[in-house]
Amino acid sequence: MDHTLYFILLLVALCSVSECVQRQYHFINEEKTWTEAQRYCRENYTDLATADNMNDMNELKKSVNDRRVWIGLWKTGGNKWHWSSGEPVLYLNWGPGQPDGKDECAAMLNGEWHDLGCSNTQHFICNNNKLIVIRENLTWSGALRYCRQNHVDLVSVHSEEIQRRVRNVVKRASTAAVWLGLRHSCTVGIWFWVSGETVCYQNWAPGNGTSEEDCEETVRSGAVQSGGDQRWISRPETDQLNFICSRY
Repeated sequence: MDHTLYFILLLVALCSVSECVQRQYHFINEEKTWTEAQRYCRENYTDLATADNMNDMNELKKSVNDRRVWIGLWKTGGNKWHWSSGEPVLYLNWGPGQPDGKDECAAMLNGEWHDLGCSNTQHFICNNNKLIVIRENLTWSGALRYCRQNHVDLVSVHSEEIQRRVRNVVKRASTAAVWLGLRHSCTVGIWFWVSGETVCYQNWAPGNGTSEEDCEETVRSGAVQSGGDQRWISRPETDQLNFICSRY
């Protein structure tokens, strides 16, 4: 089997058994209430820190040096805990006797979570997934080259958290659609992220991405609408659009 084809098929097969997101975190050496910390992270990074597994926890612990810090977990109606980013709560790491039901926000100390009054001031950790819209019209290949030379890559939208961040920044674009790092392979008839992440999360507009693509004239690539619902659409790679680079 062709090595490229094998790699793409392997990524698809691993989607159900592997993590689709490699999180990066940033410790903020300032003390704020939980709400102030949330606002700071959303304005400067992505959101307050989210953890889905022990690997995430190990990364979190590396950045805090045994301080007590806010994370993005909070309790809303129905006595249920939710992530600030809107992601589902797949993993919990409460300390003994926690949560005690008295408070609505969560902090981490020595790797364990504790509920705490949201008006307390603590250091905090942000998900460090920064994106930037480039208001220059380039083909998809030109956009990919620009991002890799000046930042890291064209953005891969592999979770609802990243899609929310894309929704925030894509409003600054000057074109009706904006390139993503999403590429179609006519050889095997699938879409894939050029950064290597599996396409686990999808946000296609109706009539896009789910049917057979026309491969006769040019390769198809993925873009996100800058207005409306900010859904993904399939476009010829020769279109000239703004684009989103990841800086992490």
